[in-house]
Amino acid sequence: MRRILRATELYERELAQAARLTPAKLRVLQILASREGGSATPTALANQMGVSQATVTALVDQLQRREMVSRQRSSMDRRQTNVVIAQAGTEALKNAPNALQQHFVKNFEKLETWEQQMVLAVLDRVAGMLNAGEIEASPVLAIGDIRKDRDRL
Repeated sequence: MRRILRATELYERELAQAARLTPAKLRVLQILASREGGSATPTALANQMGVSQATVTALVDQLQRREMVSRQRSSMDRRQTNVVIAQAGTEALKNAPNALQQHFVKNFEKLETWEQQMVLAVLDRVAGMLNAGEIEASPVLAIGDIRKDRDRL
C-alpha cells in the first residue's frame, strides 16, 4: 500500500516538475486534445473524468489563468460554453510524462484474465478493509485537495 501511494506521489511530483501540472489538470488537457476541435463542455469533462462540475470549473479556471485553455461560447447554442485547449496546453501535453494510469492499464492488460480478476478482487477486499467502500474515487490518480496549493502548478 505504501509503495502504491508513494508511486502516486512521485508521479505527481514528476508531472509538476516536467509540465507544471497536477494529474487532474493533465487529464483535462488530454480529454480536450482527444476531442474533435480540441473542445468540450464542462459537463462532458466532468462526466468523462468522473468528478463534479465544481471540480471541473476549478480546474478550468486554473488552466485558463495559465492560458492553457479558453472558454468560448458555442456557435450552435449561445447559452452553452465550450472549453478549448490552447497552444500552451498542447505544449504542456508534449512535455508531460506518461500518465501513471496509462502505464498501469498497459501492464494490467498484459495479465491473463484470471490474474486481472484476482488483482481486482484483492484490491476490492483491501478497500473494504480500509472502510473505503463508500468513498467516491476519481479516475484521476492524485492525492490531496486539488484546490489547496495547486494554483501555482
